Amino acid sequence: MFITFEGIEGCGKSTQAELLRKYLEEQGYSVVLTLEPGGSRLGAELRRTLLSLESSDLARETELFLYLADRAQHVHQVIRPALDAGRVVISDRFTHSTLAYQGYGREMEVDLLQRMNSVAVDGTLPELTFLLDLPPETGLRRALSRNMEKSITSSEGRFEAEALDFHVRVRQGYLELASQEQERIVVLDARETPETVFEGVRVKVNQAMGIN
Repeated sequence: MFITFEGIEGCGKSTQAELLRKYLEEQGYSVVLTLEPGGSRLGAELRRTLLSLESSDLARETELFLYLADRAQHVHQVIRPALDAGRVVISDRFTHSTLAYQGYGREMEVDLLQRMNSVAVDGTLPELTFLLDLPPETGLRRALSRNMEKSITSSEGRFEAEALDFHVRVRQGYLELASQEQERIVVLDARETPETVFEGVRVKVNQAMGIN
């Protein structure tokens, strides 16, 4: 099964993805936990460029193509081989991030991005996506606090430095996508404690995977 986590900065995706990995491994599943950008060897190089404050001059089209290149390689090198081997794949971000950030945030044409995503993933899509939703002000406050704790400044702070209205558009985009894909996307209130959020994740995954 292929499961993804989505949401704005500071929503707790990485925490929930790690909790789910541990839970599924305890249930006896072989799990691959990965992320975008950066899940492949090429992706790790692209991540440094895409998230660095030093890349603040990237044109939105350049940003888009770098993310799509990361995704195509990620699917080819990591995700599809793991799924073919019968493993569960959990990814911190995937196609919905491009639609929310480049589509709604950067105000690019969403239908065009859908088609470009389709080329990059070549039919590999998640069966289940968790959208961790919270107000942008809260998410940015969390993200900036996290970056300070981890001494992340110019290396991975480019999106946190965007104006608040950008993050508002991204959140609205995510919620619009969720309304369009209610069978796939599960919206959880990320203002709750990590334990409470994960209970919602666990219940839904158990239902989807037939875990008692």
